Amino acid sequence: MRINKYIANCGISSRRGAELLIKENRVKLNNKIVSDLATEVNENNDTVSIDGNKIELVTKSIYIMLNKPKGCVCTKKDERGRKTIMDYVKLTDDKGVFHIGRLDYNSEGLILLTNDGELAQKITHPSHEIPKTYIAKIKGNIPENDLAMLRNGVVLDNSKTHPCKIKLLEKDKDDICRYEVTIYEGRNRQIRRMFEMINKEVVFLKRIAIGELRLGGLGRGLSRYLTEREINILKSM
Repeated sequence: MRINKYIANCGISSRRGAELLIKENRVKLNNKIVSDLATEVNENNDTVSIDGNKIELVTKSIYIMLNKPKGCVCTKKDERGRKTIMDYVKLTDDKGVFHIGRLDYNSEGLILLTNDGELAQKITHPSHEIPKTYIAKIKGNIPENDLAMLRNGVVLDNSKTHPCKIKLLEKDKDDICRYEVTIYEGRNRQIRRMFEMINKEVVFLKRIAIGELRLGGLGRGLSRYLTEREINILKSM
């Protein structure tokens, strides 16, 4: 088994997260620093450690849905002392649980946490194009030609975003337009930056679905374990 897959199956991070750990020289195989991402691990005989702590394969998978509130960060610990998503998820032992993807500090909504590295890889890897659906509130009306440009893709980080779906849901008396936005990748602050390209500010952003899995009526700041049906939905995407 390749070492990035082994780390993911230990519930430490996704495979991409594991590769970052390796590049930072934080991973050792049999007490030697790993530098080659293609390194193979014999799960029966080899010992893998991260930052000096031995890791082991997960025996029980955990799947949690959190309605992330605004004003917390997607990490286990924050150097600036801000609240993290782990303040809202009550676990007796969270060492093997990590979040799948991110929402920025000022965004809210659906975040998944798991110790299943294979599932995390499946959901986050751009090649799988798993749809993520958001509610975005924008101040002021947006011309149809600007919306068409966003739907077709705009250049961020020197490459064009994938085509996306944008649908106007309503416009209130304060001139706030509420849009449903579905994207098929997960770049940093992608939706906010997309609207910035047409000189519009996102004043509210909430993720409501990942694929067919929806946030539903889960209250802000609350979390729950996924049902067997929901787990099967994720694995079948």
